[in-house]
Amino acid sequence: MARALIVGCGCRGRELGRALLAEGWAVRGTSRRAEGLAPIEAAGIEAAVADPDRVGTVLELVADVTVVVHALGSAGGDPEAVAALHGPRLQSLMEALVDTPVRGVVYEAAGSAGEEALAGGAEIVRAAGRTWRIPVAAVEADPGDPDAWAATMLQAVRRAISPAGQPK
Repeated sequence: MARALIVGCGCRGRELGRALLAEGWAVRGTSRRAEGLAPIEAAGIEAAVADPDRVGTVLELVADVTVVVHALGSAGGDPEAVAALHGPRLQSLMEALVDTPVRGVVYEAAGSAGEEALAGGAEIVRAAGRTWRIPVAAVEADPGDPDAWAATMLQAVRRAISPAGQPK
């Protein structure tokens, strides 16, 4: 059974998680705080606390994960901290994932985190895909349309594990 880890499992992430569960995936979703775990669990998703600003807390959760979904395109907070999530923190995560069982990464490249930060994050993910020859996707689906967003992200997750989605 394939397992997805949704880093930033808010409302849209939970919708994606439910769709993956319906297809037989095991799904783990993260929240930065313990208070965020109950909605994740209520969606039938295994919940875990992980702060993407502390990459090690995410890496502790990938030992049995096939695809990581970085769903932080609308992460809020201090602009410098948000930029770091899509810059140096994401770079560190991508570098560390190469030595794990993770076989694909789907990056949310649209949202309110800022166009520059998201474009930079998308390039980090694409460069990691080229360097380590792992399937990656930078998805620019409109988060304002949750149903379309979830469908597009679901397709990206599927492609990350299909032979056709493997880099040449």
